[in-house]
Amino acid sequence: MSFTEDNNSPASISATSRRELRELVRSQLQALLEQENLQGAKALLVPVQPADIAEAIEGLPETMQVIAFRLLSKSEAIEVYEFLDSSVQQSLVEEFKRQEVIDIVDKMSPDDRARLFDELPAKIVSRLLAELSPDERRATALLLGYESDTAGRIMTPEYVSLKENWTVGEALERIRSLAHVSETIYSLYVTDSARHLTGILSLRDLVVAQPEQTIGDVMVRELVSVQTDADQEEVARIIQRYDFLAVPVVDTEQRLVGIVTVDDVLDILEAETTEDIYALGGLQSGADSYFQTNLFTVARRRVVWLFVLLVTSVATSAVISSQQEVLQRFVELTAFIPLLISAGGNVGAQSSTVVIRGLNTDEISISKAPHVVRREAIAGALLGIILGIFVLFLAYALQGNWLVACAVGISLVAIAILASIAGSSLPFLFQAIGFDPALMSAPFITTAVDVLGVMIYLNVARAILLTP
Repeated sequence: MSFTEDNNSPASISATSRRELRELVRSQLQALLEQENLQGAKALLVPVQPADIAEAIEGLPETMQVIAFRLLSKSEAIEVYEFLDSSVQQSLVEEFKRQEVIDIVDKMSPDDRARLFDELPAKIVSRLLAELSPDERRATALLLGYESDTAGRIMTPEYVSLKENWTVGEALERIRSLAHVSETIYSLYVTDSARHLTGILSLRDLVVAQPEQTIGDVMVRELVSVQTDADQEEVARIIQRYDFLAVPVVDTEQRLVGIVTVDDVLDILEAETTEDIYALGGLQSGADSYFQTNLFTVARRRVVWLFVLLVTSVATSAVISSQQEVLQRFVELTAFIPLLISAGGNVGAQSSTVVIRGLNTDEISISKAPHVVRREAIAGALLGIILGIFVLFLAYALQGNWLVACAVGISLVAIAILASIAGSSLPFLFQAIGFDPALMSAPFITTAVDVLGVMIYLNVARAILLTP
């Protein structure tokens, strides 16, 4: 397949075709490397985008990753390296010669370099920091000095700042001189002599202004910024809410120290979404990729929640054991225990999912907890009534006993209400005490509802069936 610029080029094909193209590049690259056809492999990568090259290299066997990376020119290698997964970056660092590593790391953007250093052993980080150029060392040390997952840690100090008294023509000259070293030139920031942020303007505003106008005439003074200690999720929400390409980061004295760009936000949203999904599944998340983690680490992360769920499940058995009398006299009750706890767990999981999602997107807050819980309780009651009526007739059709059928139907209504209240209120409780609401995940709520659901069912059955 030819990778030329035509209607089938990587720039114009659909997302599905692009995935197929990336897989084709990876398979062809591996085949050429296995044949030791290095020139053919190098030619294959020439028209491919850096992000796609990085993905192709990640899909290769570990022994081939270094070989494929060495086929790239220095400028290509620097760009591709920033797109690689952190585990692949680390393995390449260990395989490269010292000067090759320094050349690549020194040319990386400071925020990407800081992320890499977060993953590397301290000894290697110290060695690399010592070899960086003075400017890059200062920029990296600045970012590493902030707490993890904050605006200060993910920002880049490579931005364009202007002064109010400059003319538009002078500003354009400065942009031309800094464009090659700046993260972005589309958002421009105005600072005073003490680096205090005083205004903002876009490159479009600058281009359409008259050359003799001053920056103070065309800039916007009402602006949105974030503090260096702002949580990275809040930064992402601000960029999303206002459709920014970048947001300025200021210190406690309102001095401009960096910017967070939209491409960094995409990485944050992906990482946070992955973390929440793991938590919803009862998994401990880690900094590295789940599928690239060794099995012992995977087992250690997963076993914690499984132990918690196992212990809580024992409580269900204890409840059943305590109701031996009613179960021995009405054995048919046991047939409906799986149905009831499954229905209750599903209702609770639905409520917790919508609440956790609402909290994560700021659609709802703790102040709205009473309203949300009340709303979910009503929804649970409606669901319980609908399902309860259906199960009432189903139970009678299966067992031919109206008392047993009534016990099952009434229990399902009560369990659905309980599950909705638990599923909607517990995430609020976790957030209020400072934990991630996603930790109050579907597996935990399902198990808790199982215990209470069986207790409700057997007590309702006792009241109906053993009442003189």
